[in-house]
Amino acid sequence: MHRGGDREPAPSTIVILGAAGDLTRRKLLPAIYNLGLDGLLPDAYAVMGFARRELDDAGFRDVARDGVARYSRRPVDEAKWPEFEKNLFYTRGSFDDATAFAELKRRLEEVESERGIPGNRVFYLSVPPSAIETCVQQLHAAGLADAPDGSFARVIVEKPVGHDLESAEEINDVVATVFDEEDVFRIDHYLGKETVQSILVLRFSNSIFEPLWNQKYIDHVQITVSEEEGVGTRGGYYEEAGALRDMVQNHILQLLCLTAMDPPWSLDAEVVRDHKMGVLNCLRPLRGREVERHVVRAQYGPGRSGDEEVRGYRREDRVRPESTTETYVAIQAYVDNWRWAGVPFYLRTGKRLPKRASEIAIQFKGVPPVLFNADPDRDVAGNVLALRIQPDEGLTLQIATKQPGPAAVISPVDMDFNYGTAFAGQSPEAYERLLLDVVVGDASLFMRRDAVEASWEWVTGILEGWDASGARWLPEYAAGSWGPVEGDRMIEAEGRKWRAL
Repeated sequence: MHRGGDREPAPSTIVILGAAGDLTRRKLLPAIYNLGLDGLLPDAYAVMGFARRELDDAGFRDVARDGVARYSRRPVDEAKWPEFEKNLFYTRGSFDDATAFAELKRRLEEVESERGIPGNRVFYLSVPPSAIETCVQQLHAAGLADAPDGSFARVIVEKPVGHDLESAEEINDVVATVFDEEDVFRIDHYLGKETVQSILVLRFSNSIFEPLWNQKYIDHVQITVSEEEGVGTRGGYYEEAGALRDMVQNHILQLLCLTAMDPPWSLDAEVVRDHKMGVLNCLRPLRGREVERHVVRAQYGPGRSGDEEVRGYRREDRVRPESTTETYVAIQAYVDNWRWAGVPFYLRTGKRLPKRASEIAIQFKGVPPVLFNADPDRDVAGNVLALRIQPDEGLTLQIATKQPGPAAVISPVDMDFNYGTAFAGQSPEAYERLLLDVVVGDASLFMRRDAVEASWEWVTGILEGWDASGARWLPEYAAGSWGPVEGDRMIEAEGRKWRAL
């Protein structure tokens, strides 16, 4: 659904606060480099890094080259690199240093004057949530957030936006004191993936799907985000987050919104986001005993990841031995509106699962128990439309067909589509699309304030239910397995089962 090509990006400066971090080196600078190779950046642009690290322009350009060489989907083009790196600049400073922000402003004005950039700026807050308030206030105090007439000042806020509803509201309040909502872009890299962007195209450009996209024909929906790795060096962060905050509140609920939303009457960003918000408004609250019935949480224990023996979560570095932080969560959710009444949405995510994969699976209802489905011992499975988000972006439609031979033996077969083989060239990375959308001002794939807070409100009900339970331990699942038996029991109690990815 990317519409960046519909509008010409204006001459702009991308200012990265926290430019010495891994996100800048691994994702942001390679994304900007690839946009430049594709000719999608404006003729006049600049990238200004800002961080405490002792660097100058030349040092920042070396960081960029290393990041592109290591992490870009395309290698360094020696003929084009000099033209790219001359657009990269760096200012050293601390987030709480007003003098440093004054120097940042001076350098921006100097660079923009030299390059004919009329004051259009995108501020990327590549900083921890605790630093957002300080950065926004410093931008305001330095006059950097005040765009000259005819230009813009936009801000990109990385997830997570807070760790609960109250903290999310506080962050949003701080940002709102300086930036108008239309200039705030809360980024979730999942929404830049090719398959995610294509969900609405699939639904609303193919007449074979939309008439069936409702409770009359769909039995249930499964949304799975599985991760093969453990918490690694991020044990301290994960202890404060857990799978529910880390994955469900943002990534998975956004996938749910795109899957379940009603057709928007236009692709205007606010129209699309209004319709996504409509799904969140209809999510059935989970509180008290409903949390026990419809939510499963667990931790990975010792096991195998590939050929490697790995330890359990509570033995990871910077993890409390008595921790009750979940590394796996499965939820049976409902969207209580006319389209989806009675259709369960099974949401599942976890670490140390057998593979890295993300998928949205639409399970259609089966055919009546007559003709080829009359024998209860040979039940014909319903059709499944599976949208693969990663790693092999594409989709599969499972249908029933007859095996060759004299007997009427029915077997499921897959009709498969893969982006990598169907279209020539490499698919752009998520950050490439999303950064371009910010420059052109298209907020369709970004979370609006009300959606962030509605997501947190729903998730908070689950968190409060867990707190009230007083659980001192969580079920464990072996590393390398598909999760705890409790997760299987939850879905099997309804006569269904998890898809094998």
